[in-house]
Amino acid sequence: MPDQLMSVFEDSEIDRIMKSFRANAYDVLDLQPGVPEDDIKRTYRKKSLLIHPDKSTNPYASDAFDRLAIAYQNLLDEKKRAHLDEAISDARMLLMRDLKLTIDSEEVKDPDVTFMKAWKEKTKWVLADMEDRRKRQMKAQMQEEGRAQRKEEEEASERKRKRESEVNWEKTRDKRIDSWRDFSKKKEGEGKTKKKKMKTLG
Repeated sequence: MPDQLMSVFEDSEIDRIMKSFRANAYDVLDLQPGVPEDDIKRTYRKKSLLIHPDKSTNPYASDAFDRLAIAYQNLLDEKKRAHLDEAISDARMLLMRDLKLTIDSEEVKDPDVTFMKAWKEKTKWVLADMEDRRKRQMKAQMQEEGRAQRKEEEEASERKRKRESEVNWEKTRDKRIDSWRDFSKKKEGEGKTKKKKMKTLG
């Protein structure tokens, strides 16, 4: 294949990857959901060789290659792939509900380009919604953890203040006792000087 034609394919694939929805690994690899693992590996090898940044002059080759590699790893990860498959399945059900279709509808049994495009868009919405909910949960969790930490710090600060207060009270004990003795002596002295002679009547 001539270099010029190869470059056109390469640029086209890089452009497609950069425009694909990153959260949908199938979209990045341009695969249909539920394909066998062998197809995923074969597609990744083919595409990664085509757009490899060491061979490409395209300024987006490196970013596209990274996105492709991440998508590939996500599809090989059973938990991540199951999570994505669930989102895609939810999107299909939501789309069917929106279009008032059933499992037996011809559009669902043998989906055309229009249905597939709408399904892909609905999948974007579901994945974005799931990510938004995850972020909100994380934020709420962090706020709760922050509240708990502040409470803990306040309680620790209060315990420290009480300990310091008790230590200071003990430190000044002797001083307080001496002050009380001095005060008592002074009072006794005042009592003696203030005694007046009683007048004898008569």
